[in-house]
Amino acid sequence: MVDMNDLQFQVKQARDENALHIHLASMQIREDWDELESQWSDFRARAEIDQTAQGVGAALGQLGGELLAGYQKLRDALKS
Repeated sequence: MVDMNDLQFQVKQARDENALHIHLASMQIREDWDELESQWSDFRARAEIDQTAQGVGAALGQLGGELLAGYQKLRDALKS
């Protein structure tokens, strides 16, 4: 059985560490994050649109790939 107090502590600690890394990140990383968040909103909106229109699926796939690469780049930058 999971000790909820221990789990809560671990989750809070991980959250706090990430918050600190984000806070200390360079302005470029923050700008990258903001741009990715804008693209994420666009991606979600497009995903809800009828995907049967010609080319939408391919464009959506490309945007999804760019988002994934951007988030991975941000994760790697935060680790260094």
